[in-house]
Amino acid sequence: GVSMLRDAGIPVLILSTERNPVVSARARKLGVAVIQNSRDKRAALEEWAAGAGTPLERIAYVGNDVNDIGALEAVGWPIVVPGSHPLAAAAARTVLTRPGGHGAVRELAERVLAARTAPREGTRS
Repeated sequence: GVSMLRDAGIPVLILSTERNPVVSARARKLGVAVIQNSRDKRAALEEWAAGAGTPLERIAYVGNDVNDIGALEAVGWPIVVPGSHPLAAAAARTVLTRPGGHGAVRELAERVLAARTAPREGTRS
């Protein structure tokens, strides 16, 4: 899923409150940005978005826990995976059908790419 997004020119960020060398290695392998050891995911996301020149309302963010709520509230497309903390789920507009680690990123990628090609409201297809 990450490769699909990257190949379509869509920036991807891995944002984590933990520091994990495996996550760093995976991000390098996938060729995506990573921010780890973040105590404030919303602030980290806002800084990354500003640096990338991407308005927050154009960002899809996938979370699953209370530490994701600020970021979920800041973006245009807040998303959670099944089994997310109820407060995170309440902040989301979309719940994916696939759980994290079992196809959630691919599902998201397919939805993002489909939304990019769908005719916009008020236009003809």
